[in-house]
Amino acid sequence: MKYPNSFIAYLCLIVLFALASCNEGSNTKLEKLPYFDLKGFMNIQAKSLDSSNVILISRINGKEVRNDTTLYERDWMDQFDTFIQADINRQSLFLAYDTQVKNNVLTHSLFPDEKEKLKEMKVTYIEDDVTTITLKMSEKNLFYQSSILAELYINNVTEKVDHYSIETTQKIWFLDPSNIKIMGAIQP
Repeated sequence: MKYPNSFIAYLCLIVLFALASCNEGSNTKLEKLPYFDLKGFMNIQAKSLDSSNVILISRINGKEVRNDTTLYERDWMDQFDTFIQADINRQSLFLAYDTQVKNNVLTHSLFPDEKEKLKEMKVTYIEDDVTTITLKMSEKNLFYQSSILAELYINNVTEKVDHYSIETTQKIWFLDPSNIKIMGAIQP
């Protein structure tokens, strides 16, 4: 049985549209991130804070140093490195975290049987705007133990980072523990 050319052309168009719609659906699923996009958020903050004046305070085992300086986008990326490295939107981690939303707080908690450094990420919102981000990280083996508490606070008027702190405690076998805390406050 012979089909008219118009029928074959029509059938080809239907197949092409079906294939195109399948591709569109898969692209959107790939682009959607399962967890809060911490890396993307920090990149936006670093760009918006370019050329900002900041008070940096570092405390190493109780000894504190204060520095007033101007930071540029690249410097901010260095300052925010702990937050950027804590981004959990990798395909290998898609099922590693439990996600809960309660009272405007988004929490990603590592499942007990998973072995990742980031144990918990909390993102607090007012309406749809991020106000705070808190990270709890730790790792431990026979010779080394480390914990990090990182906090970032957003000014609700400017929607830019207002201040942040990163505190690290490390213990290496046979050595005394060390404590390092970095704090930054952006100047108006």
